[in-house]
Amino acid sequence: MAAMAEGAGEPELVSIPATPRGLSTPEGLSTPPVRRGGAATSGAGTPVRRVVEGLRGYLEDVGHLTRLNPQDAWLPITESRSGNARYAAFHSLNAGLGFQALLIPLAFPALGWSWGIISLTVAYFWQLYTLWILVKLHEAVPGRRYNRYVELAQAAFGEKLGVWLALFPTIYLSAGTATALILVGGETMKLFYQIVCGPLCLPSPISTVEWYLVFTSLSVILSQLPNLNSIAGVSLIGGATAIMYCTMSWVLSVSQQRPSTVSYEPAKYTSFGSSLFSTMNALGIIAFAFRGHNLALEIQATMPSTFKHPAHVPMWRGAKAAYLLIAMCIFPVAIGGYWAYGNMIPPGGILTALYVFHSHDISRGLLAATFLLVVFNCLSSFQIYSMPVFDSFEAYYTGRTNRPCSVWVRSGFRVFYGFISLFIGIALPFLSSLAGLLGGLTLPVTFAYPCFMWICIKKPEKFSFSWYLNWGLALLGTAFSVASSVGGVWSIVNTGMKLKFFKPN
Repeated sequence: MAAMAEGAGEPELVSIPATPRGLSTPEGLSTPPVRRGGAATSGAGTPVRRVVEGLRGYLEDVGHLTRLNPQDAWLPITESRSGNARYAAFHSLNAGLGFQALLIPLAFPALGWSWGIISLTVAYFWQLYTLWILVKLHEAVPGRRYNRYVELAQAAFGEKLGVWLALFPTIYLSAGTATALILVGGETMKLFYQIVCGPLCLPSPISTVEWYLVFTSLSVILSQLPNLNSIAGVSLIGGATAIMYCTMSWVLSVSQQRPSTVSYEPAKYTSFGSSLFSTMNALGIIAFAFRGHNLALEIQATMPSTFKHPAHVPMWRGAKAAYLLIAMCIFPVAIGGYWAYGNMIPPGGILTALYVFHSHDISRGLLAATFLLVVFNCLSSFQIYSMPVFDSFEAYYTGRTNRPCSVWVRSGFRVFYGFISLFIGIALPFLSSLAGLLGGLTLPVTFAYPCFMWICIKKPEKFSFSWYLNWGLALLGTAFSVASSVGGVWSIVNTGMKLKFFKPN
């Protein structure tokens, strides 16, 4: 700031300080010198104060002085910042509701009516609370946005420990889910074809592997949309189809005659160990139904954020709407599915039960429409779950070359990823047997890590309600993850695992 000129009444030139290093100056903001002293000091306040207040108002309207990484403008998650509450609702619904919801009735034979409903309710509100934590922590540090789950983990746990704790679970939740979607989508396409074609198509002239290839090709074509905001319409279709097939599954199930031998008696086990591990497996099925937390920060990163209009407001508004719809789907599926089939529900869940028990009672059109909706949902979910992997590929490329990906490079990455996922699904079909073990290792992403992050970043006062709540949920979530992983190992040992390579069902 310029020094005061000597001599009474002489005006003084005052310059606004330059933007600190590491911070970005909002575009179009100039910093002219301001004259202070003499007659200029009259009025509502000094010119300096008026300039500072004007600057503050400008920043509130335009945006934060955030540390910007130029590379973010080249990556598919942060390339577009035009998201809003509607987009957040579409993405959250597409990420949070999928084919896992159809498996929830499988948990009730081990838990029974009361404990099944209680466990589902507790898990729903638990994951809703941890989602709120992630939304709040997106901009927990002034001047910094944590655009990816691993970035927030590094801020909370340290650079190295954060990577070790969060990298494998988030990669598995993205790449592993994409592989599972290829298998589920391909098999559902095959069932749809058989239902529509009828007896004329038996045996099917198209093999299961060929259906996987068809599904993967469609997914790769859709994946050419450039960034996360550009697939908002795809996410809307994915969320809408998930709502429709969940609703059709339980409505069609409860409207039909129940099997004559249906039973609701809790399963009996020969030993305490068998009972314990079966219960943990049932709780794991419920926990696995709640997905999408690994994408919450990425979805919020697509929104603009200012002091006056922070991104967490529209994000939480959209997430609340999405999870209200999710609750309206999963609770009827769980209760209606168990009421309709009881302990007879097959391993494939309510949709498989509908096909096994009522394929001759329900019109082929309705049954085919339900399976077609599942295919559309799998295609849509593949896009949002693959986006973090696309982002990682492009981050590595731009970091090495210091330039954005061309259209051909970006397209090549996505084609490569789609078909390598197909290859893994075909080459290692026994990976589904490891779902309990690997799924247990990913549970902390939803139920434990957010609480630990809140403690590390927000540092609630010791022995306060927030301190007890987050420590309790974090430790309970970690214990649940360990128990679920042990249960997965026990299931493998108890039932065995056939290591079949390149022999999918």
